[in-house]
Amino acid sequence: MANPLQSRELSRSYGKFQALMPTDMTLHSSEITVLLGPNGAGKTTLLLCLSGLLRPTTGTITIDGHDLYEDEREAKRQLAFMPDVPRFYTELTAWEHLYFIGQAHQVGVDFKHRAETLLREFGLWEIAREELAYLFPEMAEYVGQCKFGLSCRHDQEPGCAVRKAVMAGAISPYRYQSYMRLREEL
Repeated sequence: MANPLQSRELSRSYGKFQALMPTDMTLHSSEITVLLGPNGAGKTTLLLCLSGLLRPTTGTITIDGHDLYEDEREAKRQLAFMPDVPRFYTELTAWEHLYFIGQAHQVGVDFKHRAETLLREFGLWEIAREELAYLFPEMAEYVGQCKFGLSCRHDQEPGCAVRKAVMAGAISPYRYQSYMRLREEL
């Protein structure tokens, strides 16, 4: 991204509730930015607005000089947003999700290399089988509660807390299937 992602007077309200106070921000490519704050501070709202998934109540967002809402296609070609829990297409792996979004926004030819580099940088490329369930937030709380403890593969073992949670509806079957597919690939 030659020019930064910029927001000016960006805010989001739900009726009388102000979820995001007017915010000015500039993010440069290759920078790592951390958002800290208690629940309800507006971190997720800010990210959803900056990614174009939620329209702000006021303000503008430009990416590489392109307005996110007036020139959406060009702006989103310069943007990658990877939430901790994908809100769409939950059955996709991290790589499949990135690839799909990249193709949808017609990103450049070096996309595959850039995406692999980022996945490796964030430790999401080569993951040990035993660690995989911890990357699924909805499964993490059940890991270790299985009859066979941390050695449980969450597949056919009797007394598997993860499988019980899937059957009870606490874990999406699509997310469980995605987990199992990833586990087979490792």
